[in-house]
Amino acid sequence: MRSGRTQVTVLVSLLAAVMIAWMVGPAIQHSAAQEQVAVAKFDPSRDAARDLRDAISEAGRTGKRVLVDVGGEWCVWCRRLDSLFAGNRALNEFRAAHYVTIKVNWSKENKNEAVLSRFPKVAGYPHLFVLESDGSLLHSQDTGELEKGKGHDPAQVMVFLQKWAARKGTP
Repeated sequence: MRSGRTQVTVLVSLLAAVMIAWMVGPAIQHSAAQEQVAVAKFDPSRDAARDLRDAISEAGRTGKRVLVDVGGEWCVWCRRLDSLFAGNRALNEFRAAHYVTIKVNWSKENKNEAVLSRFPKVAGYPHLFVLESDGSLLHSQDTGELEKGKGHDPAQVMVFLQKWAARKGTP
């Protein structure tokens, strides 16, 4: 009789563990994917190929497009674009709602040539590539066209983001 109760206890414990793993597993996987995708700065030590794969996967899952921001911490215009998004709530929220954004470093420490070779040549930095949720290139954007004075024009950046955002109901 004692071994019967032990077996039931073990079976109930296993069932509870499986249910917890089933309920928590997707949240852990989603959190891990977000951590890989959310690239806050240009970092020569990051695996840009992995970041790109993760961003495309997240875009496919969410129906967003991928915004690839190419540049480096050495680049004053890259920092100015970052500051624009950090200081402009409307731009930042629109970008977050419609794009999975990653930063791909380009510097003397790491030019990420293998990843960047799949895209058109870049004339200056920062440079933005818009990818469909399947990873195909939609647009290559010279950010010099979005500049005004000593920064980027918020209105022109918003027009760019709106133009290339995924339409409702399309991947």
